Amino acid sequence: MTRASGDAQPPESTVSLDYFTGLYLAKQDPWDLATKWHDQRKYAVTVASLPRERYRRCYEPGASVGLLTRLLAHRCDEVLAVDSVPEAVETAARNVSDLANVRVEVANLPAEMPAGTFDLIVVGDLFYYLSAADFDELVAGLVDRLEPGGDLVSVHFRDRQNPGNYDGFNVHDQLRDRLGEHVVHHEDEWFVLDVFRANDDR
Repeated sequence: MTRASGDAQPPESTVSLDYFTGLYLAKQDPWDLATKWHDQRKYAVTVASLPRERYRRCYEPGASVGLLTRLLAHRCDEVLAVDSVPEAVETAARNVSDLANVRVEVANLPAEMPAGTFDLIVVGDLFYYLSAADFDELVAGLVDRLEPGGDLVSVHFRDRQNPGNYDGFNVHDQLRDRLGEHVVHHEDEWFVLDVFRANDDR
């Protein structure tokens, strides 16, 4: 099925914290991120797509159990990883406990945004859970915290079973409308990835 802009809509309201908390209470790694090859490959492609060899300060919202966080830590002087679910944050903190340059915190987005600015922001599998209003608020908050010349990386799953579903195709269609030209683009049957760069003269 050929996708078209606007062929699926975001949820009317952002998916609740209770929903995600229930997933993590039932299973420590609800999506089996540590064992599924297509997720391991997605993380590897994400890190390989970072345009710069080294970054100063990275922000990773929606970090889940911290698997991508570990990979980002090897390319960044400092990483702040957050998730809205305390159980996910506890697991992520254990998974990166040997990495002194990583902090993992609880934050409910888009309401609780971090202080300071970042030269790298990595958002994975998060935007399609947000209402249109929260989507716009989060994008605006991230742009405000992205340093001139910094990179914003977004990577989201494509729903092969339900091609009319609101998924990575729609999310990235909306992001490109708001953020403009990407410096890296990858799309395959499993996920879409874009790297957007903040203007140096912003």
